[in-house]
Amino acid sequence: MNNNSKIQVFVISQQSLFQQAVEHALSETEDIAISGATEVSDEVLKIIDNLPPDVALLDLDGPSDSGLDLARKIKQRSPNIGVIVLTSNPDDNQLFLALKAQAVAYLSKEITAEQLTDIIRRVGKGEHPINESFTTRPKVAEHVLQQFQELSARSEAEAFISPLTPREIEILRYIAQGYLNKQIAAELGISEQTIKNHVTSILRKLNANVRTEAVVVAIKQGLISID
Repeated sequence: MNNNSKIQVFVISQQSLFQQAVEHALSETEDIAISGATEVSDEVLKIIDNLPPDVALLDLDGPSDSGLDLARKIKQRSPNIGVIVLTSNPDDNQLFLALKAQAVAYLSKEITAEQLTDIIRRVGKGEHPINESFTTRPKVAEHVLQQFQELSARSEAEAFISPLTPREIEILRYIAQGYLNKQIAAELGISEQTIKNHVTSILRKLNANVRTEAVVVAIKQGLISID
């Protein structure tokens, strides 16, 4: 497999030992290549602009929230890059911030090399494994929903939820599984623009700001269930 057809991964960490460990862990894979590695800084954005990877592995362990801020900036500039964040101390609040920053996966550094390569492959296909962080843990879903509600500072009147159409529920189930708009369009045999219109309607009806919040609200309201 030539380098162009491999999943290109860029590693961002303050710890050179962590960078080396990730490079070593991925060196045996035939379908994944390390395109570069550097420390957490605004220089990362310039490097990524010049040679955008498919996946950015971002180490959150550091003196501040600069890692999450960088994750947000990467997604704003390059929406197609899947940002995977890793931390030594996973917690619900940081998970919420990672969701807000549009990270596609939130992982503990206790993860094995095999698990990491599996996640990278899934992200390379356009999946969002971060959704599993709350669909499998009701307490986390509750916490995330509460955080979103506090963020929106909504009134009870605004929290009224309009009924979703069967098609919208179908699309929401795909969103909960991490599907992108174009993937849902392919599954349902309709245009990507039609999917975008449905997603806009879903967010409005559920009074949600982002797709992840819509999924959490829908689970809590019993509109969809996670198998």
